[in-house]
Amino acid sequence: MDPLRTLWETFFDWDSMREALPDMLTVGLPNTLILAVSAALLGSVLGMLLAVAGISRTRWLRWPARVYTDIFRGLPAAATILLIGVGLAPFGLQVWGPNPYPLGILALSLIAAAYIGEIFRAGIQSVEAAQLEGARALGFSWGEAMRLVIVPQGVRRVLPAWVNQLIALIKDSSLVYFLGLLASQRELFRIGQDYAANTGNQSALLLAGLFYLALTVPLTHAVNAIDRRLRQGRAATVDPDDDGGLALAGSTALPPETAAPSTKEPR
Repeated sequence: MDPLRTLWETFFDWDSMREALPDMLTVGLPNTLILAVSAALLGSVLGMLLAVAGISRTRWLRWPARVYTDIFRGLPAAATILLIGVGLAPFGLQVWGPNPYPLGILALSLIAAAYIGEIFRAGIQSVEAAQLEGARALGFSWGEAMRLVIVPQGVRRVLPAWVNQLIALIKDSSLVYFLGLLASQRELFRIGQDYAANTGNQSALLLAGLFYLALTVPLTHAVNAIDRRLRQGRAATVDPDDDGGLALAGSTALPPETAAPSTKEPR
């Protein structure tokens, strides 16, 4: 048998893809988005708390935040999902029944919070200290200055890195299948894996990969566009003027007709 034909039939069987496509669209794609978006929202909230605690002057806040970050960044994502999903399963069974989704979202959120917390912390610490001092001089308390002045600027600077973490969450959502899912709870990877196991053909799994690419590639380009726009915005704050000097951001140059007249005597 021709090896190229065998390879083509293994990964590009259109009949297998066509058979798996309805489940991918109606079950796998919504579940993948639910897992990723829910974990991103919860992880962002927890990450912001970790970031603020991580830069706190109180060591009882700073040390636990750093320990948490080291642990959840150091453990493999699959191990964390299994530890939480299996270890807390009896508790979850009493609260919401035999549904692994909440524990899967919790595990993904705790993992994401460790990374997002470091992203936010780096953004907050990148804001100049004079910004905080100026806000305090205007009468803001430390908490108000952080909430209204420092944190918004820091978050804006790390938006590309935050979106990158969202891309990672979309891919990590495939690991929730370790917890066991009902037919209506399967995400893209699980559906592709089930069809591949039943047919002995990998085309459905390749189709799942194409769905992941359709989600992550546009986000990747969005990250690049955001990063490019932010860089251009920062570069525009200091531009060369007509005389080769530097124009300060926020300054307004006088038009030629309003400039002060020369004091030199005409020759």
